[in-house]
Amino acid sequence: MKRILHITSGDIAGDHLTRSTIPGDVFVWHDILYNGPRKPGWPDDVTLDSRAGFIEDSTGGGLSKQYVLETLKAQYAKLKKASDYDSLVLWFDACLFDQSMLCHILACMRYLGNEHADLLCIDAFPGIDPYHGIGQLSPDQLACMYSQRQSLTRDQFLFAERVDRAFALQDQAEFRTLADTDAPLPWIPAAVSRWMEEFPDKVTGLGKLEKFVLEAVCSGLKTPMDIYSFVSARETPPQYWGDITLWEKINALADKNPPLVKIEGPNARLPQWEGIADLTLFRVYLYNE
Repeated sequence: MKRILHITSGDIAGDHLTRSTIPGDVFVWHDILYNGPRKPGWPDDVTLDSRAGFIEDSTGGGLSKQYVLETLKAQYAKLKKASDYDSLVLWFDACLFDQSMLCHILACMRYLGNEHADLLCIDAFPGIDPYHGIGQLSPDQLACMYSQRQSLTRDQFLFAERVDRAFALQDQAEFRTLADTDAPLPWIPAAVSRWMEEFPDKVTGLGKLEKFVLEAVCSGLKTPMDIYSFVSARETPPQYWGDITLWEKINALADKNPPLVKIEGPNARLPQWEGIADLTLFRVYLYNE
């Protein structure tokens, strides 16, 4: 029997793949590859240490640096062994989070001399609207999509290496080029364009998510989940962020000088991981209220 390795980006998607009738081992990759300190391609020990610290900060301490570092090392060790399998299948969404991750994995595979993989990027599914990603699909729905996987080409691997370099270096000139190119990975232009919207604009100094948060608070919404629903409804699918990212944005607005919002609750900042504090006890207000 052929040995198959499936790599995807989310725990829910990974669980659904595991419970599907699709044969093979399932591995979930965890990282925020569109942001944070790193070098292009395969990481060295310094890069892994920096990324572990970055993710600890990004989760408000919800994930410890040591835990993240061990997770990252295990991920790259697993990727080294991908060539031991008869086939590798990559399951990724069209969103910024997944596309930056996909390109990084492909760049790392090139470094390892392994350019053999199939890709399933499911950017829409009948009856699901809004559609954000494969985590919304049931095990049976994933199984019915399996036959649509496509072998990745050398051009796609080379293009992924270019995209990974742009994200690693935060090369804004390259981002502008990638956003307006006929891409071998056709979801990249939209993903890059969405990331560029997070850069602080010249007038307000805010990115798109921060602006949406302020709109929500100005409209009278105060609970984190109400703010989340407001912002999510205004996001263009596929949504690349989750609650941890949005709480990070709200906390950053409270940390500005001068602050734009104030947070009231058991802690000074919204908890960005389960178990830190009860989210329902927090309220967010405009700073001058």
